[in-house]
Amino acid sequence: MLQETFVHIPGVGYRTEERLWRSGIRRWDDVVSRRMPPRIGPRLGKRIETELERSMEALHRGRHRYFARTLPAREHWRAWADFRDHVAFLDIETTGLSLGRDAVTVVGVFDGHRERSFVKGDNLEDLPHALARAKLLVTFNGARFDVPFLRKAFPRMALDQIHLDVMGPLRRLGFFGGLKAIEQDLGIHRSEETAGLSGFDAVGLWRAHRAGHAEALDLLLQYNMEDVVNLEPLAAFAYDGLRSLCLDGGFVTADRLSPVRHARERLMTAADSRTPTESARPAGRRAEGRPPGHSAA
Repeated sequence: MLQETFVHIPGVGYRTEERLWRSGIRRWDDVVSRRMPPRIGPRLGKRIETELERSMEALHRGRHRYFARTLPAREHWRAWADFRDHVAFLDIETTGLSLGRDAVTVVGVFDGHRERSFVKGDNLEDLPHALARAKLLVTFNGARFDVPFLRKAFPRMALDQIHLDVMGPLRRLGFFGGLKAIEQDLGIHRSEETAGLSGFDAVGLWRAHRAGHAEALDLLLQYNMEDVVNLEPLAAFAYDGLRSLCLDGGFVTADRLSPVRHARERLMTAADSRTPTESARPAGRRAEGRPPGHSAA
């Protein structure tokens, strides 16, 4: 979808982008072989050609910061297919909801292959290094919650990735509510140990851990990692759905949004094929980076 995108160019909005698509300019390469639509003046046409040269060079070199800067924030989902090999699915837990008073306690990161947990007082300071190579950050409500907390906790961490906050795209597809509610709507299942737990329970688990209850941290890490790994099918679903709406139904506006056909069946199949050990951190498994013999209490 990124190479079919034009709204990152100054002066090109959704209607102009749709006009380009309808004229046969569906991808960046088409600009070379096709004429610009009559309603696009020569000045804008030249700007489109110039900016697309920069875009192709940036994509070829994997320069994610160019797209993080030029793409409208609500359109960062368009970069999913091109940058998913350098993704970091991320979710945080905190001591509460106040950015001014509360602190980050746990951060879970998943790159599509490797699960990593970072814990306050243990290895949380290793998080910036773990995210250094990520080009695409995927969260749920991260723009309003996770990222501000991380910026406060790590003022020197760049956090300059393309940011796919799946909450926005999912709402554009007609799915509202919190992460757990949307997971249920799409048939994504959680483990028996964490079913029914919420962010408020996560705060309580951290307090129990600090009070010396050894199993509380293991359950908290498992709960957090399920939040993280479940972002992968949600991101794929959001990308497929919005891409279909954009290219098959024109530019996306609130009155034209509806869930994509067969999405539930596709996600249910993917969720059913995932074993509990693949989708969640098993109880008792230590966070990566914790020295052998280190107590969870």
